[in-house]
Amino acid sequence: MADVAREAHVSGQTVSRVSNGRDNVDAETRERVLAAMHKLGYRPNSAARALRTGRFHSIGVIMFTLSSFGNMRTLDAIAIAAADAGYSITLIPVPHPTLGEVSVAFDRLSEEAVDGVIIIVEAHLLDESDVVLPAGLPVVVVDSTAADRYPMVDTDQAHGARLATEHLLSLGHRTVWHVAGPERSYSATHRREAWESTLRAHGADVPPVLVGDWSSESGHEVGLELARNPDVTAIFTANDQMALGVLRALHEAGRAVPGEVSVVGFDDMEESRSFWPPLTTVRQFFGEVGRLSVEELLQEVESGERGGSTLVATELIVRESTARPPA
Repeated sequence: MADVAREAHVSGQTVSRVSNGRDNVDAETRERVLAAMHKLGYRPNSAARALRTGRFHSIGVIMFTLSSFGNMRTLDAIAIAAADAGYSITLIPVPHPTLGEVSVAFDRLSEEAVDGVIIIVEAHLLDESDVVLPAGLPVVVVDSTAADRYPMVDTDQAHGARLATEHLLSLGHRTVWHVAGPERSYSATHRREAWESTLRAHGADVPPVLVGDWSSESGHEVGLELARNPDVTAIFTANDQMALGVLRALHEAGRAVPGEVSVVGFDDMEESRSFWPPLTTVRQFFGEVGRLSVEELLQEVESGERGGSTLVATELIVRESTARPPA
């Protein structure tokens, strides 16, 4: 810093202000300091800065299922929002959704230099009393019902499921069958419960639930079962990938979509408009969920003010996979 100060003909305090992104330096002086930094190859020492300020400018992210569409979109949004705020992220994956694996991931946080943590572990684990986070560490959870313990940001799963179910009922289908996500998943539980309550509210029969694992393969497997049932005219799947498998099963069974069976998904992944037929689905705004989770966390990190629960609205995207039932 002393070398930069001499090169730019400014004080060491001015160099410190520039390197820390302060705005109380005039533009011309800032440019001169930045040019000197570049010429001399100066880079601020983040470890020294952390010792001085008590901040690491790093966010921990604990996540299960890196391969899922929603999780990756959310992680991407978190990384962008963190970078925009001058923070990096430290990713701690959870290989298996078990209490032991989650506890190990939380224990690792005590070894990592992070200012707070965002948790995206959709399994029913955060309510366990055995899971204890390092004391004093700000936390935000995504896709969970642990909002009584931590601030929470999530898609309004129930609203999206109601939109899907009501859309199919409004077309004249007497009931709607459901392909649910894994039973351990909060989002799958919320969607299943909202589907059932919507059917009951409209006086429709509630068919038995078929359960998949979010994959197109599981959608195809349960889709073959649904395709054999002539009473099935409308299907709501808990995500678009399982909807793809259901569409394949219906095509293989010779059941026209949407002529005989209507199908609705959930997520609105980019490929959904290229399914055949293009898929009617519920759009989730993963970017907004990621942005708000970072915003909530940094609010607590920087001001000590803890947020509450935030739900991001969904939107029904109607395409060619739904129509009135056959006469």
